[in-house]
Amino acid sequence: MTTPPFTPISPLQYDAVIARALDEDLGLAGDITTNALIPADAKIEAWLAARQSGRIAGLPIALEAFRKLDPDVTVQIAQPDGADVEPGSVIAILRGPARAILTGERTALNILAHLSGIATATREAVKEIDGTATRIACTRKTTPGLRALEKYAVRVGGGTNHRFGLFDAVLIKDNHIAAACGLRLAIERARTSLGHMVKIEVEVDNLAQLREAMEIGVDAVLLDNMKPDTLKDAVKLVSGRAVTEASGGLRPGKLRGYAEAGVDLLSLGWLTHSTASLDVGLDMG
Repeated sequence: MTTPPFTPISPLQYDAVIARALDEDLGLAGDITTNALIPADAKIEAWLAARQSGRIAGLPIALEAFRKLDPDVTVQIAQPDGADVEPGSVIAILRGPARAILTGERTALNILAHLSGIATATREAVKEIDGTATRIACTRKTTPGLRALEKYAVRVGGGTNHRFGLFDAVLIKDNHIAAACGLRLAIERARTSLGHMVKIEVEVDNLAQLREAMEIGVDAVLLDNMKPDTLKDAVKLVSGRAVTEASGGLRPGKLRGYAEAGVDLLSLGWLTHSTASLDVGLDMG
């Protein structure tokens, strides 16, 4: 499967994350095990390696853990973000101060394994609906503090991102509709309050709600917990007037029928809240 193009993640999005992770691990006393056992001037060579097949994501972020501990650690990248690896594949070779490499090991592996697991799961979801016009998207069901990183991993896996937060798009959900005393009033209030660049999406549970939303006019509709047959009717009703997004309990292995219903997007919270980490390790000769 060809790796899709994606924009590299900016260090501004992960610098503080790595600093917090290292601070959590080192506390006030530092790595007392490594510092007791390893001379300060010791040098080693080690490598990050895959233990199972998958797609690599988050390597630049993981490597930052070593660089923050000691800028003299040098890195030779063998499998960059977006690469598909097999068990035993060397991902990157590290050379330099032994203390920094041993101390940064767990922080680096936590990040690399977690993000590569998300990228791998996304890759498989994209592969499952190959040949359709539907795209795989993530949601806001992310780990607190890691949203930018996890959404980056989804892009590396070939998926696309839904909104990044409550600030960049309007999504009027069922509770909003109830609190605003109706769908029409909710949409009208949103239009009155927002600038012309902000898109409005509405969550609907049935075709009657969908008809009302389309009569009022919105940019996108979230078709919540609808089966493929109902989704086909919904896509026909929308008839290209808005972006169609199916959501609600979608899981790998059961995506094809939903995609073949003709929706533009399948959004899976599962990608970021329930995927298994990719098994990766740090080895030395």
